[in-house]
Amino acid sequence: MIYDDIARTLVLSFKHGDRLDPAASYAQMMVRAGGKLVESADLIVPVPLHWTRLFKRRYNQSAILAQHIAVLANKTHLPDGLVRNKRTRPQGFMKRAERLRNVRNAFNVHPKHADAIRGKTVLVIDDVLTTGATVDNCAESLYKAGADTVNVLILARARLPGANTR
Repeated sequence: MIYDDIARTLVLSFKHGDRLDPAASYAQMMVRAGGKLVESADLIVPVPLHWTRLFKRRYNQSAILAQHIAVLANKTHLPDGLVRNKRTRPQGFMKRAERLRNVRNAFNVHPKHADAIRGKTVLVIDDVLTTGATVDNCAESLYKAGADTVNVLILARARLPGANTR
């Protein structure tokens, strides 16, 4: 989805409003849109929440999407493949440079999955892509752990400045 006013309402109700019922439909949309990325993935890994945010929210929307996608595509799901080791501030109203600083060194590959990730094609799942700071940091951590290829599949993306989205 393009992250417009309608998508924003849908995503935020899923992310913060305990509206988990559309997760399976969102995952189906993502599998269709992701096509070859999903097909080529050896592992599916969600962008993790810091444990304090997970405790407060009670669920990780990216992990729920990743689980559904893995089932639909018959792929291995590593819900804890990445760990958020730094509690970051919410990025909703940050500019790109602030987002990059905020998530710098925030993620690591979980040590128990280092061997599983080495040499593999990893598909990272997230809900919204704005600047790419979060997924860039996740990809960097996966590459440091030896992943061969890292791709990203998101539910919604912010409009690119000047982009025609028709």
